[in-house]
Amino acid sequence: MSCSSLSLSFLQSSVSTTQQHQLFNGIRPNSVSLQAPHHPRHLVVEAASKTRRQDRTARHTRVRKKVEGTPERPRLCVFRSNKHIYAQVIDDSKMHTLASASTMQKPISEEFDYSSGPTIDVAKRVGEFIAKACIEKGITKVAFDRGGYPYHGRIEALADAAREHGLQF
Repeated sequence: MSCSSLSLSFLQSSVSTTQQHQLFNGIRPNSVSLQAPHHPRHLVVEAASKTRRQDRTARHTRVRKKVEGTPERPRLCVFRSNKHIYAQVIDDSKMHTLASASTMQKPISEEFDYSSGPTIDVAKRVGEFIAKACIEKGITKVAFDRGGYPYHGRIEALADAAREHGLQF
């Protein structure tokens, strides 16, 4: 009798080993009652998928750790959407917006006819407007906050236009 129970336990362990290999290889086992032991070496670790927006906000928080607006040198913050581009000059110590310019303002929106979104020319014009607004209020030095976007294209054009019209950063 001990022989049959021994052979039976041997069969049981070989089946469970086969089912464990099936689990490891991604094959669904035939038996539902399988309770495979938990082995950490069999775990599959996947990276959390992030959206482009989440990546940009992560970059922006990294930039914001270094760039801070003060009353002497406020922060020039840029936001870019598919339809518009916005620029604000912010004093972070008071949490106060000192000047702003965007493509939603009438002088810029009437000047350009862009249906597919702001172009580099539109970004240059927004840079001019923000520089003029800052100089009218006596602001000449700013800290540039690219908002997590690459310093390229529309962001670069806005920054260069603001520099050409008197802002220092």
